[in-house]
Amino acid sequence: MDTKIFKISFVNSLAVTAYIVLVAYFMRNAENWFGKTDKFLAPVIFLLLFVLSALITGLLILGRPIYFYLEGKKVESIKLLFYTIINLAAILAIVILAYLGLR
Repeated sequence: MDTKIFKISFVNSLAVTAYIVLVAYFMRNAENWFGKTDKFLAPVIFLLLFVLSALITGLLILGRPIYFYLEGKKVESIKLLFYTIINLAAILAIVILAYLGLR
């Protein structure tokens, strides 16, 4: 295992997780902060946040592997993407187990 690539994938996975937690916190508290609304802008804001989230998480997960691939580091690129997937799956498992344990 290439520890440098694994560390990069772990940091990227933590960054994605932190971003997801921030967006979930925002979505959970948006009604308290802005009040209940039936206006046109609420779904527009939601969709813009959704697209922005896809961009940010896509860059965090795929940005460096694509960069490595374009630089000719194809093996490192595949390893980084694979390690990132494994790390995200592990974080998901930990979150699910923690949720089930807290219930």
